[in-house]
Amino acid sequence: MGVEIRPLTSIADMQKAEALEQEVWQIEPIEVVPYHTLHALAANGSAVIGAFDGERLVGYLLGVLGLVETPGRIDQVAAARLKMYSVQLGVLAEYRGQGVGYQLKLAQREEALRLGIRLITWYYDPLESLNGRFNIGKLGGICQTYHRHFHGEMGGINAGLPTDRFEVEWWVTGNRVKARVEKGKRPLPLAAIKGGGAKIINDVTFNEDDLPVPSEYWRNEGDLMVLVEIPANFRAIKEQDPALAYAWRLHGRIVFETLFSRGYVVTDFVSEDDENGRRRSYYLLAHKEG
Repeated sequence: MGVEIRPLTSIADMQKAEALEQEVWQIEPIEVVPYHTLHALAANGSAVIGAFDGERLVGYLLGVLGLVETPGRIDQVAAARLKMYSVQLGVLAEYRGQGVGYQLKLAQREEALRLGIRLITWYYDPLESLNGRFNIGKLGGICQTYHRHFHGEMGGINAGLPTDRFEVEWWVTGNRVKARVEKGKRPLPLAAIKGGGAKIINDVTFNEDDLPVPSEYWRNEGDLMVLVEIPANFRAIKEQDPALAYAWRLHGRIVFETLFSRGYVVTDFVSEDDENGRRRSYYLLAHKEG
């Protein structure tokens, strides 16, 4: 399936993007970014990019210019702190799993390179395995910042669940990103990562419903590389056992916040089946001084 990736420029394009927002995220009209706002953003340096199947808009990305926070410093002009913030990326359900989102991110990278911007950032739920595999494993992003309850309360299956988020750093000119998106390098198998010295630091068991359960305890003995397991299907946990989903949120929060405070950075992601046929997902974190 081939789609055309191009900037959205016209009012008609923006109206299609507004309709796509509602369809992808099932949100009320009042919650979408209005087409006239998208049009104004595009006219002022933002990346508003679409994926088209013929005349039909099937995917959309919005990236706006922003600034890297430098607390306590007043000697940097804004241009030295310029980045792009990726606000939205949405693909129609029937087109997912076909590389449309990946093509949109590559187009965003090209736009950032054209503008001379080295860094793109965005947020995602660190317990969502598919997003971890895409953002970290495929695109080559890294993460060293954890935000508690970033979006506030949400409804649906997320009701009552803190909206903790990873902040992805996508250094688009860096060797890590070039290796992933230009040379097609993929994460090493779990066995190879463990063979290189990485240790799994949180134990996971499975309950009577075959859902993963985090251990109350975890360990970090100062290893240069560590592996942290997360659920392979967090959505299923949210749907079937909200209390377990909440337990996972608190577990991930304390593990990642502690590791980041000790100088670790998320550098890769691996997901594969174990000897029992269960899908298992892990973040690889490396110490900055390693």
